[in-house]
Amino acid sequence: MKISRLISAGCLTATVAVAASSVPVTFDKDVLPILQSNCQSCHRPGEVAPMSLLTYQDARPWAKAIKTALLNHQMPPWFADPKIGHFANDRALKEADIQTIVAWADNGAPKGNPADAPPPLKFEDGWNLQPDLVIEMPRDFAVKATGTINYQYIRVKGNIARDLWVSEAEMRPGNPAVLHHGKVWVVPPGSHWMEDAEYGVAYEAGMGRNTTEEGNDILGKFNPGLGAQTFEVNGSAKLVPKGSDFVFEMHYTATGKPTTDRSKLGLVLAKTAPASRYFLSAGPTASNLVIPAGDGNAEVVSEVTVGLPDAKLVYAQPHMHLRGKDFELRAIYPTGETETLFKAKFDFNWQLGYQFAKPIPLPQGTRLLGISHFDNSVNNRFNPDPSQEVRWGPQNWDEMSNCFVGLVFGVDDDPARLFYRSGVSLQPRGTAGPKLVDVQLTAAAH
Repeated sequence: MKISRLISAGCLTATVAVAASSVPVTFDKDVLPILQSNCQSCHRPGEVAPMSLLTYQDARPWAKAIKTALLNHQMPPWFADPKIGHFANDRALKEADIQTIVAWADNGAPKGNPADAPPPLKFEDGWNLQPDLVIEMPRDFAVKATGTINYQYIRVKGNIARDLWVSEAEMRPGNPAVLHHGKVWVVPPGSHWMEDAEYGVAYEAGMGRNTTEEGNDILGKFNPGLGAQTFEVNGSAKLVPKGSDFVFEMHYTATGKPTTDRSKLGLVLAKTAPASRYFLSAGPTASNLVIPAGDGNAEVVSEVTVGLPDAKLVYAQPHMHLRGKDFELRAIYPTGETETLFKAKFDFNWQLGYQFAKPIPLPQGTRLLGISHFDNSVNNRFNPDPSQEVRWGPQNWDEMSNCFVGLVFGVDDDPARLFYRSGVSLQPRGTAGPKLVDVQLTAAAH
């Protein structure tokens, strides 16, 4: 297994400075605070990382590997272009912290004085937050040992007696070894999606069309390295209407032996009435994508247009599969001005979310472009089959190109009006793309 998959990151950058060269760097005094702030949310028992870094005994065998991963900037996982945008959850370590760990590894990785160690972090029953409400799959799902496992959709009774406003959410897999990624949807009264599903039963099809027009919203997500999600941005929160149910959308992967999973979602309720509503959209989505066989840098572009008068962008999480290389989110404002809001490399193993340091106003009529590139060549060692043309599909050997975007807007605004598909996303499927040249032609035509 590559070291890039062995060492992961937590949520905050550390503040420990490099020790002076005349003072030995030790685990207890210098390294442990960095691990607590940056690594232990993933590197602890039951989490997605394959080893624990809670104690000296845990970390010592990995000292040289940690050093190598940091110097190669493989870890902590953070792929955003540093020249574009600022992010509240930036995981990149300060150079001083990197050099502290390098000095520790180069000098025999000493433990130091236990009296210098900070107290251990306390995790709430495995959670990275303290949930007020937990929604759990009512029964285990049996994951077969081999073969393709189609997406699974499981409706769970909500018993929601009043409107709830949620400030944080965390989806936790019961078995992270087999859950590649998952979502938990809010399905409000009046939504027809999965309305005929028996509670707790797993279905391989979503039973109807899942649309924001009916108020369906992603309440929580699990991806390796994603962690808990916050919806509190200048007083915003996410709405769970009275009478809502929940749908677990699960993408399992066989690991060679039969096992089970029972995942859950933890919610932290807002303490006060929200000033605005937080909503997570699939954003610009290229369901008409075509990636030619053998193309090492295939371009795919998608587009949506903002329909609400006072929406602000606060979050971006690109989604692609095994051929994904990079993703850019670009705004074309009603004035004609163009701005790149976000740009990052893409790593299928670490599908990170990026929380903007400041909300970005998106005036009504703003066009959001998703610009992605794929490596469908023999040079991509993760490529399932470079001889095949690739189209949109749910499995890893298919491809997707979209960017989940979090926006805040008025609590009384209708989320069904947040976006509408436009431009290249309305074009029929061609032999490649759609591409940026098609966006330019579309703009010229209007």
